[in-house]
Amino acid sequence: MDISFKLDPEVLIGMDTINRAGAFCTRLGGRALIVTEQVLYENQSIERLTGVLEDSGVEVIIFDEIPAQATADVAEAAASLARGARCSVVIGFGGLKTQATARLAAILSLSNLPVFELLDGRLPGESYIPYIAVPTTGRDPFLFSNYFIAVDPRDRSVKMVKSPDKLCAAAFVDGSLSESLSGAFAATTAFDGFCVAVEAYCSTRASFFSDALLEQAIALYARMMDSYMNSQIVDLVGNATNAGFLMALGAAVSSPGIGTALSYAINGRFPVAKSWCSAVLLPYILERLISARPEKLAKVSAIMGEPVEGASVSDSANMAVDTIRRRMGALKIPARLKEFNLSLDRLVSVAEAARNLEFVAFSPWTVSAEDAFDILKQAF
Repeated sequence: MDISFKLDPEVLIGMDTINRAGAFCTRLGGRALIVTEQVLYENQSIERLTGVLEDSGVEVIIFDEIPAQATADVAEAAASLARGARCSVVIGFGGLKTQATARLAAILSLSNLPVFELLDGRLPGESYIPYIAVPTTGRDPFLFSNYFIAVDPRDRSVKMVKSPDKLCAAAFVDGSLSESLSGAFAATTAFDGFCVAVEAYCSTRASFFSDALLEQAIALYARMMDSYMNSQIVDLVGNATNAGFLMALGAAVSSPGIGTALSYAINGRFPVAKSWCSAVLLPYILERLISARPEKLAKVSAIMGEPVEGASVSDSANMAVDTIRRRMGALKIPARLKEFNLSLDRLVSVAEAARNLEFVAFSPWTVSAEDAFDILKQAF
């Protein structure tokens, strides 16, 4: 297939690249709105970013009122602040919900569109404030995509929002700003990124370019899982940063799948971390990919170090599911959604919302709302 690829933002990757943010922001104007989360005050990351910008003469305004279960209407408050303060750039500094809030605020800031029209599928206009992504987690599958996921405050369903061309002016992927996680929760982030990478690897939009990126991401995520299992002292921050970058770039060229959609939908509706949801759903997604993309799953097994030599494609593909379940067991990661005190009946609407996300159409099998709910029932 033909490959059409354009990466709009300038990307700076590496430790302490955030120190160059001030010089970059001055090119966009003298006033920045930082959309962030209060937990980042604890390690003085916000003070560090603010200092870098102010040293370059950039006036900084901070919006940090993002609740744990933030919905898209929070972005309206941030957009109003950016508009009233005549900000020239919106910086998203934080995790997945913070990035989505900042991105949406940048779109709304110079637009007359209500947020609900964007959530209902109306395309944004061409007037916006430039957005800079400073992620503190390497797990954003939409970092380089022209769309992202937002939570509708009317019913807490997830919706796909399109971004204007060139909205994202820059992305600073700086491992020194990564969230400090520990225990099983830290390990689930590797399974979360792995789920996105494997789904994009098996997508109908996959190409040799996306395969090259995602195979490397899969290898890094597998290495992280092994490190957590063996309590090895390795560069987990560096591996997570590199894996997250490769995953996001590969997913932008290709497409995530129903597992990613379901994990976002559950997290949008209930107070359960997306990475936990992805980890629980992962084996059931892999089982379906065995039938849809056996050769790709066999390659995944080989990348993860499984003994595939001499085995059939089918047996090799099954090894991917087996090794993921073994690793989850060794790390004591919950294997069932019911462990999060969820109700199966309330997951019906979650399945429907996930199936309605447009990128699910690129899954390697036809995913219906019933099929999405069947995955949730199996994982429940």
